Amino acid sequence: MPRFDQTVSYAWNGVLKLIRGERQFRIIMAVMIIVLITGYALDFAGQHLNRYEWAIIWLAMGLVMVSEALNSALEKALDRLHPEQHADIGDSKDMAAAATFLASTIAVIVGLYILLPHLLAL
Repeated sequence: MPRFDQTVSYAWNGVLKLIRGERQFRIIMAVMIIVLITGYALDFAGQHLNRYEWAIIWLAMGLVMVSEALNSALEKALDRLHPEQHADIGDSKDMAAAATFLASTIAVIVGLYILLPHLLAL
C-alpha cells in the first residue's frame, strides 16, 4: 500500500497532467478564476458573499472540475483500450462528456443565482 505522501504525489501529478494536457480543464480553471475574482470584487464593492454562498460556489466549481477529470480519464483509458472507432465506445465517451456538460450547466445556474442579485444591487 502506498504511503500517504506517495498518493498525494500521484494525485498532484494527475492535476498537473489535466492542466497541461486538457484544454477543457484549462478553460474551466479560467472561468473558476473569473468567478473567484468576481466574488472578491463584490466584497470590495460592499456586496459581501456569506460563507454559505461561498461554500455553494466552491462545491459547484468542484463538481465541474471533478467531472472533467473523470471524463478525461475515461476518454484516455477508452482510447488506449479500444483505439479504433466503435459505437459503444463513442456512446460511453459522449455520456462522460454529458456529465461535464450537466455539471457545468448546473454550476452556471448556481453562479448566476448567487452572484446576479449581488451584481444587480451595485
